[in-house]
Amino acid sequence: MVGSGVHGIAIPGTDDHDEMGVFVEPARDVLGVGNPLQHFVFRTQPEGARSGPGDTDLVSYGLRKYLGLATKGNPTALLPLYAPAESVLVCTPLGAELRSLAPAVLSRRAVDRFLGYLGAQRRRLLGRPNRPELVARHGYDVKYASHALRLAYQGLELAEHGRLTLPMPDRERERVLAVKRGEVAELAEVVREIETVEAAIAAVLDSGRTPLPAEPDVATVTAWAADAHRRNWGWAA
Repeated sequence: MVGSGVHGIAIPGTDDHDEMGVFVEPARDVLGVGNPLQHFVFRTQPEGARSGPGDTDLVSYGLRKYLGLATKGNPTALLPLYAPAESVLVCTPLGAELRSLAPAVLSRRAVDRFLGYLGAQRRRLLGRPNRPELVARHGYDVKYASHALRLAYQGLELAEHGRLTLPMPDRERERVLAVKRGEVAELAEVVREIETVEAAIAAVLDSGRTPLPAEPDVATVTAWAADAHRRNWGWAA
C-alpha cells in the first residue's frame, strides 16, 4: 500500500486506495529489440477521472524502471522500501531483498526530490486547486496543504536521520491530519509551517550534518538488479 494509508493520514470515507508493485521483466522484453514493458496501471475509475473514496489505483513498475525512480529519490517510489509489514500485500524473496536494499538506494537526491514535490504541491495550493468543494468548505484545499506539509516533514526526517518512518511519527502525523481535516483555519499558518520546515532542511544540508551520501550506491544496486534478473529467469550467474 502507498498513498495516505501507508503514511497514516487516511481519513475513512474520503480517501481512495493506492497500491504499488514491482515486477521482473521477462528476458525477451529486456534483451529483445522491442520496447520493454516499463509499467502498467489498473484503476477502478477511467483514465483521467479523479479517484474517490473506495476506488483503487495500482501502478506496477518493471524492476529497472522502479530502481531508476527510487535511486533518483522519487517520494512515492521509496514507499515500498519503508512500508511496514502490515502494508505489504505481497512480498516474494526477491521483494524482501529489494526492501533490504534501501540504504544503498537512499541519498541526498531524495531530499532534493521531496523538496521539488513539495514546491509543486504548494504551487497548486496557492494557484488553482482542483478540489473546489474543499475550498468552499475550508477556505483552501486542505488535501493539497496536508500533502505539502507531509512532504516537508518527511524531507526533514530524511535529511536528519537518513530514513523514512511509515506511518509518520505521531506528532507530525497528527499535525498533518489536523490540516487535512480542516482544523487549521488559516492557509497562511500552514504555509508558514511548511516554510519553517523547509528552512530546517536547508540548515541540515548546509551544515553537512545529514547522514545521507550525496549519491546512491549505484554499483551495489546495479549488481543486485542484474543478479535478480538472472535468478528470476533461471540463468546461472
